[in-house]
Amino acid sequence: MPQRTAAPRSNCAVGVRASVLPAQLPDDPAVLKALLLAQQRAFETQLAAQTAAQFEMLRLEQEAAIKTREAELQKVFHTREVELQKAFDAREAELQKGFEARILELYEQLRLARRRMFGPSSESHAGQGWLFDEAEALAASAPEAHDTATLPPPATEPSGQTPVDAAKKKARGKRKPLPIELPRIDVIHDVPEAERTCACGTPMVEIGQDVSEQLDIVPMQVRVLRHIKKRYGCPKGDQAPLTAPAPAQVLPKSNASNDLLAMLLVTKYVDGLPLARFEYMLARAGVLVPRQTLARWVIGTARALQPIANLMRDVLLGHDVIHMDETPVQVLKEPGRVATSKSQMWVQRGGPPGKPVILFEYDPSRAQAVPLRLLEGWRGHLMADGLESYGAIAFCEGVTRLGCWAHARRRFVDASKVLPGGKRGRAHEALALIGKLYAIEKEARELNDAERLARRQSQSRAVIEELRRWLDQVLPTVPPTSLLGGALGYLHRQWPRLTRYLERGDLPIDNNPAENAIRPFVVGRKAWLFSDTQAGARASALIYSLVETAKANNVEPYLWLRHVLRALPTATTVEHFEALLPWNLKAEQLITA
Repeated sequence: MPQRTAAPRSNCAVGVRASVLPAQLPDDPAVLKALLLAQQRAFETQLAAQTAAQFEMLRLEQEAAIKTREAELQKVFHTREVELQKAFDAREAELQKGFEARILELYEQLRLARRRMFGPSSESHAGQGWLFDEAEALAASAPEAHDTATLPPPATEPSGQTPVDAAKKKARGKRKPLPIELPRIDVIHDVPEAERTCACGTPMVEIGQDVSEQLDIVPMQVRVLRHIKKRYGCPKGDQAPLTAPAPAQVLPKSNASNDLLAMLLVTKYVDGLPLARFEYMLARAGVLVPRQTLARWVIGTARALQPIANLMRDVLLGHDVIHMDETPVQVLKEPGRVATSKSQMWVQRGGPPGKPVILFEYDPSRAQAVPLRLLEGWRGHLMADGLESYGAIAFCEGVTRLGCWAHARRRFVDASKVLPGGKRGRAHEALALIGKLYAIEKEARELNDAERLARRQSQSRAVIEELRRWLDQVLPTVPPTSLLGGALGYLHRQWPRLTRYLERGDLPIDNNPAENAIRPFVVGRKAWLFSDTQAGARASALIYSLVETAKANNVEPYLWLRHVLRALPTATTVEHFEALLPWNLKAEQLITA
């Protein structure tokens, strides 16, 4: 009999035991085969059951693990969802707040724009606020006296009106007398001799006269000056002929007299008429002078007047207080720039008492390098607005920057205008305190520097301390994008500069002198609109400097320019040029024809 051997263990499934073959195997191969097949089927059935049980166990374990993971993820997702919702709500609230602030800002701008265009304004520059920074009227100032005195109404009116009704009508003031320095031409009106006999037959005699004056004007008279130079020669021809010298001219190669040049400059830079209109004025008199020729005359005259401007700059830089401001100007032909680019006209005002100087300077840039160039080497107190172009000059040794209370006040004025009619807000509180500062300055206007300093220390400092406490209280509660927030922020940033005027009695409280000085340029710019070339812009700056300095010294610009241009061709020394400065001339020197 064959030996019994153990069936090999299957490695397909762990834990499945192989069936044990019977001890006695059948000898018949067919029976043995059938037995083995049965054994194999039993083993396969048992293995399938074991495998299915294990798969089911693994499936349950995986499902349990998935559910646990799902629960963990659900918890994480829920936490993240809550966090995102909170962040979204916070962002939505922030955006809502920003939208509300933006809407408020646009609403305030709309109200302010409508107020400026259609509403009443106490500012003398209504409708032109974008042209220049205007000078604010002093707060709480008393109304100025009228130029003429008014007459009281009569007790009874011819028309039967009662005194009360008559008082409601504004009384007419007396007419101001005409200036006594104007020439008088007497026009005699006499009674015909035939009517000078009394009814009694006695001839009448003159017993007095009634005099009334009328203002008259002679239109511009255009004439030609013929310079005839006599020439003499020896009949024998022993020497060359002798010719009388020609009078010196500012522009020797032109046919424009010195007086015509003075009138040309005054017409454009004082009266604000473009060269084209002066061309038309000459054309009405039958003289055709192209505006291009007029422009060349202006530029050439400005070059001749440069020494006078240089001396004025020396006087300006010799004083330790300077006002400075700037305004846009368009120059069509600037290298590397388009015609629509905006350049700047800078103005400086200063000088010692009795010698005020106003200087204009053209520059394409508004950068910090311009004040550094204009004030190079200067030491003192610079009054300017909050423009960052003046930031670098404040770091120069010996230069102290002052802040302008008019600019600070102007922002609160804008904030007050957006409030509903009749409503008072925080802007009015600031205006009231700033008004107190200006009232103190008005009372101290006639005092000397020491007395004014004492007044500022005793009165103005207390008002400023009260304003600082108010600012610290209100500033955190107002949105910075609103007009009021912008005004508060400007006041806070400029505070050290604004309060610096308390240190000396001669320091200014605002930059109004510079703004007043730049105003004639802005009014003229509205008429002539632009300069064609850089040479024209520089000439305009120089001539504005001369005429505005003359006006600041109470000198009539035309008479002064006429005197200067007549004397300029023969001036050769510094003393000659200094004698032509406005404060060195007397009125009788200018009136002389």
